[in-house]
Amino acid sequence: MKHYLPASMQQWIEPINTGLSILLILAVAWLLRLLTRRLLARLGRHYTLPAQIEMAIRRLSNFVIGTVALVAILQALHVQASVLWTAFTGFAAVGAVAFFAAWSVLSNIFCTFLIFTTRPFRLGDQIELLENGEKPGLKGVVTDINLIYTTLHEVGGPVDGTLMQIPNSLFFQRGLRRWRGGDAMPTTVHGDG
Repeated sequence: MKHYLPASMQQWIEPINTGLSILLILAVAWLLRLLTRRLLARLGRHYTLPAQIEMAIRRLSNFVIGTVALVAILQALHVQASVLWTAFTGFAAVGAVAFFAAWSVLSNIFCTFLIFTTRPFRLGDQIELLENGEKPGLKGVVTDINLIYTTLHEVGGPVDGTLMQIPNSLFFQRGLRRWRGGDAMPTTVHGDG
């Protein structure tokens, strides 16, 4: 096709092809984001995922789609693969360090996802987080569950009526007693002596 065009137009063929390739990559990325958003909304309704979890998954998928689109655009612009690989491994190393630095936060976020999917307790339930089988632990009514903490309105403890924020990962490290919302919970505190 290049040979059939006048010489003055042949210099524009390569930039036009590159521009069309970039537009195609952007269109595919946009469609993937749209499909992912709809799929996540459907899964969120089916599994009753909280908005925060759905938003976190949506942001992660947008990041992955955007990164892949960026790499594809850079390849369309003829950036060398060795440069892309070097940049990727550098970012991966920094990401790995950040991952280990933020392990406790990520652990709590993962445990939040587990709380919402396995349902060991729900908002309004009265729970007791046990120290061990013999000693009573933290008691309260679940008033909020966010990405890092579960908030309990304390019942029967030394400072009855206060709000406690417990890291979500703690619920998977200790025993848990649960009374469904509205059921009675014992309010006596067991002493050591």
